[in-house]
Amino acid sequence: MKKILFVAWMAVGLLSCKKEVKNAQTMSGLNTKDFVSDVNGKETGLYILRNSVGLEACITNYGGRLVSLLVPDREGVLKDVVLGYGSIAEYLASDGNYGALIGRYGNRIKDGVFTLDGETFQLPKNNNGHCLHGGPEGFHTRVWDAEQVDAQTLKLTYLSKDKEAGFPGNLHVTVTYKLTDDNAIDIRYEATTDKPTVVNLTNHSYFNLSGKPSTQILDHYIYINADSYNAVGETLIPVAIAPVDGTPMDLRRPALISAGIKEEFEQILIGKGYDHNWVLNTKGDISQLAAKAYHDGSGIVMDVYTDEPGIQFYSGNFMAVSDQGKLGVKYPHRGALCLETQHYPNSPNEPSYPKTVLRPGEKYTSRCIYKFKTVPVPVNQ
Repeated sequence: MKKILFVAWMAVGLLSCKKEVKNAQTMSGLNTKDFVSDVNGKETGLYILRNSVGLEACITNYGGRLVSLLVPDREGVLKDVVLGYGSIAEYLASDGNYGALIGRYGNRIKDGVFTLDGETFQLPKNNNGHCLHGGPEGFHTRVWDAEQVDAQTLKLTYLSKDKEAGFPGNLHVTVTYKLTDDNAIDIRYEATTDKPTVVNLTNHSYFNLSGKPSTQILDHYIYINADSYNAVGETLIPVAIAPVDGTPMDLRRPALISAGIKEEFEQILIGKGYDHNWVLNTKGDISQLAAKAYHDGSGIVMDVYTDEPGIQFYSGNFMAVSDQGKLGVKYPHRGALCLETQHYPNSPNEPSYPKTVLRPGEKYTSRCIYKFKTVPVPVNQ
């Protein structure tokens, strides 16, 4: 099996060139020509990354989206572990965030309003009267300039102009995706501004580690290295930092997602499942494990490392009952989970939270690593 996979990789290896291939099929079954389009006068394409052991990641510069990611299961068979669509047309027709780069501010800002240096800024309201993920025309809808640095690295850049979506300052953003030889997607964010502004960038990939995207993720295990989390009100705006002890929010030992969702716990009921920010114990140390997800059936494990202070765990509560994705597969409700590294929601309005203000002369940086491996036998045996 490993020999077959290596030969298949070599046969298509030439696709990993410095420009996107305009008419070819990826190992994950995508047709690159379906990603060549014009959106608001800018060209879109599909960029293919491959590492030295044959893993493949496909990224489109429309929204900076991770479209597919092939990693091996415990038998060595490559499985696509992220949800997405098979063409730019499908992404344009959806208001979802599959695989997207999120900004200028990931997560929610209460009432879509914040005050900075005495000036009040009004943002779009697109989620229960709040601004979510930078509004309906956030970074997930923008065409990024792309440079494929090498076979394993893609650099995306974008200029978010002053007052775009109501945010102040011309924000120059660079996001670098690297598919490493130790089977990780390493995402690095940088940004500078010419006026004081707020920034909170993240990636919104939807993961299903079973390799069977038509199935729910309720049989996945989740671990989060956090003693506390942001308890939220009815519209999912944080109201307190609460301890996880004695609640289904305590994920300091791996737990089945299905077990926590079944609990009659107020925060689970409000979120219709998990949709909360955890306050990480790692305190910005990217060498410490922040979170982990894994699936017994496939043996695929995803470890998450970050220098961010928080992570949003979302259990696909608002996914449509039947959303048709890549290769005609219908995604179910709770068909994926998200682990979004970030500063806390509504930080611009909470002085006690880690700051999200960026000023001229400063550089915003953030890093997230999704690293994949396998366990040899099911952990529950």
